[in-house]
Amino acid sequence: MSQQHSAAPARHRAATVADRREWWRDAVIYQVYPRSFADSNGDGMGDLEGVRSRLPYLRDLGVDAVWLSPFYASPQADAGYDVADYRAVDPVFGSLLDADALIRDAHELGLRIIVDLVPNHSSDQHEWFRRALAEGPGSPLRERYHFRPGKGKNGELPPNDWESIFGGPAWTRVTEPDGSPGEWYLHLFAPEQPDFNWEHPAVGDEFRSILRFWLDMGVDGFRIDVAHGLVKAAGLPDLGAHDQLRLLGNDVMPFFDQDGVHEIYRQWRRILDEYHPGPAEQGGPPQRIFVAEAWTPTVERTANYVRPDELHQAFNFQYLSTEWDASRLREVIDRTLDAMRPVGAPATWVLSNHDVTRHATRFANPPGLGTQIRTAGDRALGLRRARAATLLMLALPGSAYLYQGEELGLPDVVDLPDEVRQDPAYFRGAGQDGFRDGCRVPIPWTRTGSSYGFGSGGSWLPQPDDWAELSVEAQTGVPGSTLELYRAALRVRRAQPDLGAGDAVQWLRAPEGVLAFRRGAFVCVTNTTGEPVTTPAYGRVLLSSGEVAETGSGATVPADTTVWWSGAV
Repeated sequence: MSQQHSAAPARHRAATVADRREWWRDAVIYQVYPRSFADSNGDGMGDLEGVRSRLPYLRDLGVDAVWLSPFYASPQADAGYDVADYRAVDPVFGSLLDADALIRDAHELGLRIIVDLVPNHSSDQHEWFRRALAEGPGSPLRERYHFRPGKGKNGELPPNDWESIFGGPAWTRVTEPDGSPGEWYLHLFAPEQPDFNWEHPAVGDEFRSILRFWLDMGVDGFRIDVAHGLVKAAGLPDLGAHDQLRLLGNDVMPFFDQDGVHEIYRQWRRILDEYHPGPAEQGGPPQRIFVAEAWTPTVERTANYVRPDELHQAFNFQYLSTEWDASRLREVIDRTLDAMRPVGAPATWVLSNHDVTRHATRFANPPGLGTQIRTAGDRALGLRRARAATLLMLALPGSAYLYQGEELGLPDVVDLPDEVRQDPAYFRGAGQDGFRDGCRVPIPWTRTGSSYGFGSGGSWLPQPDDWAELSVEAQTGVPGSTLELYRAALRVRRAQPDLGAGDAVQWLRAPEGVLAFRRGAFVCVTNTTGEPVTTPAYGRVLLSSGEVAETGSGATVPADTTVWWSGAV
């Protein structure tokens, strides 16, 4: 019997109270990018009412929870990740009443709602920052951000050598109220996104209040943006390196992954624990959760964020950035499970999100190009690999994240005209390529109509002409379509007691380029090669991403295909 067989998902058996409360350990969570999901009022921009109208689709897809990218009041300098008011909904997306209705409807449909939280930085239109500028040097409000005098004879040089993730210096010099050149402020992202100073107690007080505001609204959790970035090294020391973006994810930086962030999250965890008090056996509501977006050099350092008294989950970016290669995939799977096991946290698995090229396009291109790719590649190959990669991901122990539209097999839109681009990184002189718009194009719902059913008034980014046949309408009920593959995979995942929660896989002998593992009576085989391979037939085929030919005791698994079997242990 495989090692992980003892940890079966709660929803597949007579669940204990503790199982129901820890729903997140094997959850499938669907990311909604609100501006690109559904437009209810015809202004070309998706909104909360649009999301609400499509909740039945997500229920029928088979996901457990919905994560909403930011919808807070914002000037939209970085698509809502520049927040001006954390307790208000931007009019582009609706109102607090719309948010309340969405949360209530989701709960009635059995879906949980996770909202984005952006604690590393605010908008430059946030009331604190606006007052800090207006009050000038010495303002107490400036202590809530990182204001510093510049270097050089007249303060004309930035306070240190840090570079923005979006390119250029991480510092901008302000013009003081009297018109003179003044202090500099830190922004690890766009200049419109000044970083908070988390050493100041008012910042911590404010965010604990914000957490309670949304918890009282009924949200089930928070995805923490730039969770690794809140605390900066004492004295803001020079890094002493240029082209610092190449170092991200490889080294602990003075502005990322500092040990001080963990005390913040211990304080936050105590707040969430207040919302489901008492021992599990005494009953109580399901747990609310935190999910960390933490880019760290290793999965071992990622595990620090999900220790028992901190956050519940952390995105597995090492897995997302792994190439379509059996040995490399196995290595990152093993390292992930080994890192999470000592802290008792579930592994998470993700292939696409709003910041990277969709995996149907990444896998269509040669390896080594990174997670932002400008070329379409071989689309048929990319889709075949993407389907296989999804079944592999959903077979692994832990929680899985899906990004809107991947269930339709959408590729990245790599040929958007320059004049329609909106990614702020695109308009910077250096840094990221700024091609994130390609994965943010609104998704198609119907074969016809304005913007393929996204809304009645077009879409804020243009959709390709060939997306009609990729729409929800075109794929629904069509055997073998990518949408029906996802629906079937999530049904099987719910029905199979050996899928979902757990912390290990039992690897099986397999040909080179093939991954095969057992989880109880369940076996997953993934062929990452470009040729068919022969493997044992492990029982009854539950699902496959391509046509499998069974002959006697063996099976021929096509190139770039994953097969799920159910058989004897």
